Amino acid sequence: MHDAAEPGAAAEPGAAPPAVGPYAGGPPPAALLVTMPPLDRFGPTELGRALVVAVVMVVQVLLKVLAWPLRPDGRGVVDAAAEGVVDAFEILGPTFVKLGQLIASSSGLFPRPLADACLRCLDDVPPVPSEQARAVLEADLGHRVDELFARFDDTPLAAASVAQVHACVLHDGRAAVVKIQRPGIRHRMLVDLRAAYAGARLLQVFEFFRIANAPAIIRDLYAATMTELNSAVEADRQSRFRDRIGAFGDNKGVTTPEVYWDYCGPRVICMERLYGIPMDRVTADPDSGVDTRLLIRRGVKVWIESVVLHGPFHGDVHAGNLWLLDDGRLALLDFGIVGELPEHWRVILRDLFRATAVDGDFARVARGIRALGYGTGNDEDDATLGAQVAEALAPLLGRELGDLRLSDLIMALIRLGKRWGVASPEEMVLFGKQLGYFERYATALAPGWVLGQDLYLFRNIFPDEVAIGAAESGVSLPD
Repeated sequence: MHDAAEPGAAAEPGAAPPAVGPYAGGPPPAALLVTMPPLDRFGPTELGRALVVAVVMVVQVLLKVLAWPLRPDGRGVVDAAAEGVVDAFEILGPTFVKLGQLIASSSGLFPRPLADACLRCLDDVPPVPSEQARAVLEADLGHRVDELFARFDDTPLAAASVAQVHACVLHDGRAAVVKIQRPGIRHRMLVDLRAAYAGARLLQVFEFFRIANAPAIIRDLYAATMTELNSAVEADRQSRFRDRIGAFGDNKGVTTPEVYWDYCGPRVICMERLYGIPMDRVTADPDSGVDTRLLIRRGVKVWIESVVLHGPFHGDVHAGNLWLLDDGRLALLDFGIVGELPEHWRVILRDLFRATAVDGDFARVARGIRALGYGTGNDEDDATLGAQVAEALAPLLGRELGDLRLSDLIMALIRLGKRWGVASPEEMVLFGKQLGYFERYATALAPGWVLGQDLYLFRNIFPDEVAIGAAESGVSLPD
């Protein structure tokens, strides 16, 4: 942070007023509304795009399958077909690259060959020319770039499927970055998603796509994309998450960039610039001076508090969105994907965490499930219902402590709900996916650490119980 006046502060006498955008001081309520045009609309534009998509997909898959007998690596024909699908994604552009990213980040939900092939989609995509990025910026904020910023770097720091990020400096001297949507991306992605949805429904005749549940993938991507294309919503989520990190007076080792609302618009987010490295470049080296175990613990603590106490939680904590900063703090970046559980599910999760980390009372979890409506229509009492929960979770809870995986517990809870005929919210799957990310980081950077047994993570969730447990066990909790 720089010692400087806040943007929008009063100018010196005689000075020109600062150039600011339409969201100066914060977005109006109408800016936070997400419009959801119908996904199943299919006109001439979508038909033409669908034909292009179909031809590209078929040609690329056939090329890989026909070349499969010549492959020296011994991989199967399904792997070759999956690589063809990803080749097609890259040719078809940002919408399909984003689809590949969704599949790659949800490897447990899709066929492994396809998920593995889609890892290529996590790389940066080619940026749009700087003059196009500048045009979007100036159209959104209503001023020339030089009026808004003391410096603007035309070469982007990163480029993704929806937007790219440029470094800039505000006139008061603060270093910032500005995230700018690709021009025309909303219309293009809407047409693509409609065409892809129609195609996915037709492809259900093939087992490969039926297993992958292609229409559901497109529906999920559509909902996430329409929300992400509203930059005001993303910036608001980021701002609220940042405000709540320190709600209990701790968590000073974790941050999120401050949003500079005076320079934000419908397709533009301006925020504090942070300096550091992505989590996948951090190593557990004793000579580095970085306590990687504590780093992971701090990040997971903040994230779990956001899930069960505050509401909105970061829904895409892959390594590119989790950074070790130069000052030693951990930063969560990019709030394009955010989940929020209904309150009754948050209660169940709190009960699950309490049982896992504090008192072992999984009967409380069973009672929460019954209160949610599971197991209705039968005469089972709480004890019997609790036994069913215990039976479903027994293979997980019976493992050695070091093998316990909370994400497995979450997925078991979801399967149990399906068994009783009540589906859990999609955010539960999103929640479990993020726990999977954190567990992978812990394997590399905090070996031997068990997320579900760390009292530190739950200090603000169960303050009395954690204080008693820490005192009884002689555990010292970090700041």
